[in-house]
Amino acid sequence: MKPPRTRYATSGEARIAYQVVGQGPLDLVFVPGFISNLEVHWEDTGYSHLLRRLATFTRLILLDKRGTGLSDRVDALDLPSLETRMDDVRAVMDAVGSGRAALLGASEGAPMSILFAATYPERTRALVLYGGYAHFHTWVMSEDALAKFVRTAETTWGNGATLQNFAPGRVDDSRFAAWWARFERLSASPTAAIALARMNAQIDVRHVLASIRVPTLIIHRSD
Repeated sequence: MKPPRTRYATSGEARIAYQVVGQGPLDLVFVPGFISNLEVHWEDTGYSHLLRRLATFTRLILLDKRGTGLSDRVDALDLPSLETRMDDVRAVMDAVGSGRAALLGASEGAPMSILFAATYPERTRALVLYGGYAHFHTWVMSEDALAKFVRTAETTWGNGATLQNFAPGRVDDSRFAAWWARFERLSASPTAAIALARMNAQIDVRHVLASIRVPTLIIHRSD
């Protein structure tokens, strides 16, 4: 299976990059985490294996969130709200003719998927939340830990130093670490990455959890 063609959906004044792969009976929207790059994803054998497996039984819809990857960048001083970025998912679904889909939200993509399900229940078939959270500082990082992450990103972004925060088990894998460094560089600039980290730290969707009425699978690694 070749990597799919990257296309663009219009969401307000922004252009959101997306791909579609597979022809299964179920539409599955993969909402990525902190950073992403649609085309770099396919360069890692593990990630591409995951995507190909998902595409064997779904029509898999992939996107780069506003401000990351191949989608339009954003002003670091005027970041979009979670609601704005969430609505970019709706714009991509409209562009591919998807009336109703399951959402797979990973990391920061999980609260965005939760908000989507609360806002567009008629368009949400189910939720799969992987490594997600509803409130950043409760489940992801304390304010001190975030400040440390920002200091690290300010001096080492693009070298792959954040790998220990996202895949500590792969830190000693030199090939994967080199891919991760490239992934950082092509997913966001240093300034954008820091701004997005600070924006993500404001995420709190606990107030909409009670309104979720679709089947939901929560997956999280121990520790």
